[in-house]
Amino acid sequence: MALTSPLQDESIHQAPLHIISTLLAENSNLSTQDHENIIVAIAPLLENNHPPPDLCEFFCKHCRERPRSMVVIEVFTPVVQRILKHNMDFGKCPRLRLFTQEYILALNELNAGMEVVKKFVHSMHGPTGQCPHPRVLPNLVAVCLAAIYSCYEEFINSRDNSPSLKEIRNGCQQQNERKPPMPLRLLPVPAIPISPTPPPATLPLSPPPSVVNSSEILVELERNNNNTNAKRKMGPSGGDSEPNLIDCLLVSPAVNTMSIQLPAHADRVLGCFALILKMLSDYDDWRPALASLLQPIPFPKEALAHGKFTKELKYVIQRFAEDPRQEVHSCLLSVRSGKDGWFQLYSPGGVACDDDGELFASMVHILMGSCYKTKKFLLSLAENKLGPCMLLALRGNQTMVEVVSSFYSDQLILCLMLEYNIIENKDTQLQIISTLESTQVGLRMYEQLCDRQRELKELQRKGGPTRLTLPSKSTDADLARLLSSGSFGNLENLSLAFTNVTSACAEQLIKLPSLKQLNLWSTQFGDAGLRLLSEHLACLQVLNLCETPVTDAGLLSLSSMKSLCSLNMNSTKLTADTYEDLKVSTLNLWM
Repeated sequence: MALTSPLQDESIHQAPLHIISTLLAENSNLSTQDHENIIVAIAPLLENNHPPPDLCEFFCKHCRERPRSMVVIEVFTPVVQRILKHNMDFGKCPRLRLFTQEYILALNELNAGMEVVKKFVHSMHGPTGQCPHPRVLPNLVAVCLAAIYSCYEEFINSRDNSPSLKEIRNGCQQQNERKPPMPLRLLPVPAIPISPTPPPATLPLSPPPSVVNSSEILVELERNNNNTNAKRKMGPSGGDSEPNLIDCLLVSPAVNTMSIQLPAHADRVLGCFALILKMLSDYDDWRPALASLLQPIPFPKEALAHGKFTKELKYVIQRFAEDPRQEVHSCLLSVRSGKDGWFQLYSPGGVACDDDGELFASMVHILMGSCYKTKKFLLSLAENKLGPCMLLALRGNQTMVEVVSSFYSDQLILCLMLEYNIIENKDTQLQIISTLESTQVGLRMYEQLCDRQRELKELQRKGGPTRLTLPSKSTDADLARLLSSGSFGNLENLSLAFTNVTSACAEQLIKLPSLKQLNLWSTQFGDAGLRLLSEHLACLQVLNLCETPVTDAGLLSLSSMKSLCSLNMNSTKLTADTYEDLKVSTLNLWM
């Protein structure tokens, strides 16, 4: 009746499903063949309807007990596909998520194993470069997060009265000092909304402790507690706050990479769903949303302290670090101030770093190459990661030295720290200079920095004209020759309109410290040059970018220019969303 009724009402199809759920609950002694016959019989009703919760439990049981049954492939596959495409909130029906999880694990038990899972994920994405179903990715991520959490749930519960994060940070390790254990709080796994990436921020990271026993850790905590008791009790806003996650992992004797041994079944589950996260990161159209979903680090601290898990996830983080899109690699940074990000976890001293800083160097490279708040980022590096930067520079960082001409290296980072006067301590400055002079690349960069500063001082001393207009068709080389032939320390107004200059001329323009007005109308000046100007020309007030190839990425860098009061962006590639963001950020700067 439900299949043949002309009435289009969801309850008509749901009613027989609920009846079957009730009958199954009342008859628990059915044979395996009876189970399969029931599943095949109700399959047509599931084509346009999600199974009710009790029926999901029945399906889960069948996946666990008979993962190689043909019913799993023939009947459950379209049901799970429909769930992933159309489900809006796993939080309201967690058994749908659990059924999806058990189905994927059943696929993994087949002879082809993960190859079948890969084909299933590919079928959910589709053959084109763009997945037509926007709910598939967040639903798959929600299933993966819940499955990975379940791997460590037994481990968490097996630890007798384990200390909380605050107790670990405050040194409250003794049994009689702790409160009674609280019930295990599961991670929320509703359908995760895709939201714009929050502004990045970086956090301090404690150095890695040496291998010590529990009593030594207690002594260290007690000493730190005596020195910084007030800081631990009060958060940034003056109240009680959750401690830094990475610091807790580093000092906790209960959470240690050597002590986490998962059961065999949990180990297989972890491998399966970690591989799915890897697969998701391989799709270009899914990577921005995946990076945004993983930016808050939605994993339990036990997973982050487990070497196998962080090694598996390293591939995903590497994919983010290799992606040139700012919306992707900016998610390596923490989601907001007071939280840790993947940049901290996989940096030298982080709990997940196992490669002597290679991934860290890759992350620094991509963030420095496109970050429109370079000075702020450098300041955070100087405060938190100066040691690792100096160590990698001292070692020459072969990966980065080989391509030093095309992107920022660790040596160049140290040079920029000196150029921007980020390091105020004279002894630290001298140490940086010694580190730079220890390698050929670093020495060459430091000499170039000294030459550039001497040129700036000489320009300011000599003075020169206040206005200058280059003839049309002038090139980057023409501008360089002109500026090197005289003194232009007083130049305030420069017009390069209708010339053939490109972003390369920015290296010459940043040598004009007094420049207030710059006309680049109808030139080939692009994003790279614009980022350089925003970092050096603090006095610039008027900028004409009409008919230039600058894009959203370059225009966003202008938000850091506090003196800018007139901007012409006619006939550029500016989008409406970026215009609104730029308008808000610049208004905030000017207020």
